Amino acid sequence: MNMDTSIRRAALAQLKSELLRTMRNKRFVFFTIIMPIAFYFIFTSSMDGDLTVGGIDWAAYYLMSMSAYGVVGSGITTLSQKFSRERSQGWSRLLRITPLPSWAFVLSKVIAQGLINLCMIIILFIIASAVKGVELSAAQWIESGLWIWFGSFSFMALGTLVGTIRNSDVVQVVGMIVYLGMSMLGGLWFPVESMSDTMRAIAHAMPTYWLGHGAWNLIGGEAFDWNGVFVLGAYVIGFVILSSYIMRKQEAV
Repeated sequence: MNMDTSIRRAALAQLKSELLRTMRNKRFVFFTIIMPIAFYFIFTSSMDGDLTVGGIDWAAYYLMSMSAYGVVGSGITTLSQKFSRERSQGWSRLLRITPLPSWAFVLSKVIAQGLINLCMIIILFIIASAVKGVELSAAQWIESGLWIWFGSFSFMALGTLVGTIRNSDVVQVVGMIVYLGMSMLGGLWFPVESMSDTMRAIAHAMPTYWLGHGAWNLIGGEAFDWNGVFVLGAYVIGFVILSSYIMRKQEAV
């Protein structure tokens, strides 16, 4: 067996392990799967069925919000706790004596989280269509789902940054504050249109707003949100550079 085959098998085994570990995490299942679904039913059932936001049916609008909310939590809270806990337990040092390269170890986590995020989006879309009667064209379903899915990788980068905190208990608290704070301020809990001018300005600075905004545009028949691409891309670059710098400093110490 050559080295490439050995690395591929090790990487696939790590990917399978990451998928199983994540789905067995009760906190993950509750906060990033059950809670968005529960919020969606609560807020769509308690509002007027004829309500629209920016010309978009409320049930469809809030579906995009809660889908975004789910993947944001998945990226920020789940990945941050994994990285922090494994580094504090010495897994990163142990990895250096295994045949699995560090890049493959990190990539397996990102791919596993990406697959889970995609499944979450599909589940929410199916529930909204079957139970709430949300009607979108095939193109709108696919485009909005892919937008939220690709955008979720921005929050994985943020989760990596939060995970640089060594204390896993602190990471859990910080991750939850960042997750809930960004979701609320970014307009995922309630429409930005209902906010004051000051709060609206704050919302426009949040990456969560741009994640939702791109999906809202797509189901509203608006043009593709290139501004959102640039903003989310800038956040990714910033999060990666900052987390890489912090990790290098920590390893030097």
